[in-house]
Amino acid sequence: MEVLNLYTDVMSNTLANNDFAEFIRGKIRSIVRDPQTAEALCPTTYPVGAKRLCLDTNYYATFNLPHVRLVNLQDQPLVSVTETGIATAGESFEFDTIVFATGFDAITGAVAAVDIVGRDGLALKDKWRHGPSTYLGLMTEGFPNLFLIAGPHSPSVLSNMAVSIEQHLDFVADALTYLRAHGFDQIEPTKLAEAGWMRHVDDAASITLFPQANSWYVGANIPGKPRTFMAYAAGVDFYRMACDEVAAREYLGFALSGPGGAHCNDGVIRRLQPDVQMVLEQMALLDLPPMESLPPEQRAR
Repeated sequence: MEVLNLYTDVMSNTLANNDFAEFIRGKIRSIVRDPQTAEALCPTTYPVGAKRLCLDTNYYATFNLPHVRLVNLQDQPLVSVTETGIATAGESFEFDTIVFATGFDAITGAVAAVDIVGRDGLALKDKWRHGPSTYLGLMTEGFPNLFLIAGPHSPSVLSNMAVSIEQHLDFVADALTYLRAHGFDQIEPTKLAEAGWMRHVDDAASITLFPQANSWYVGANIPGKPRTFMAYAAGVDFYRMACDEVAAREYLGFALSGPGGAHCNDGVIRRLQPDVQMVLEQMALLDLPPMESLPPEQRAR
């Protein structure tokens, strides 16, 4: 994913993405000798980066080996697994071993597979029937004390996962410490806070090219799964700032209760609009002088 950060507009500007995509396709064509195989391996039907890029360690060169052949299932779909191999719409193949790599139900699948029941007997899989809903990607309203690590609507799959998991665990540990110190034993996000976070997550995704691909980021690989972009696309830095602000404001958007009483600092964590945020990030990368330090004629440019 780091290569996508080399150019600030690759995942937000179609023309920039097209240029970058052609660079990637050129690299593939320069490695794979057979033109037909090379074209089949080139990403062409979605913005490059909207699906995870192949991190090549001789992957593409493998298709130059005499005993390796690419069968494009877009051209001849798989029909069945037979006693001796695999049959497609156009051919039959015999194999000694078949290794299945069919993908997975990302981000929500493992959680939804557990029979988690919240307040009033509501099952998590029922609440998320039309797509997941969370606050900070860490909790969901109606399910007190249920913490989600690297869950939907956090940077998770768009970030260094180990670092993001550590940040989540730090947030949870600090929250539990706060609860114990103040005589609380339950924490749960409010409807208002969760709805506000969901709007922010949707706004952040809408100015990127990520939702345009039929990827597992949007659940497209699972038949019947609601199509929704499930990651936080505004970046790790802004996400951490939001989490830190929530904690600093006595857990803004959370209802706390226990032997020590009850406390609810309800509200919406306010972040910059994602498009404004993107402009500021790009200006920071350019290391531009402060606007107020420029003469009037340069400010107008």
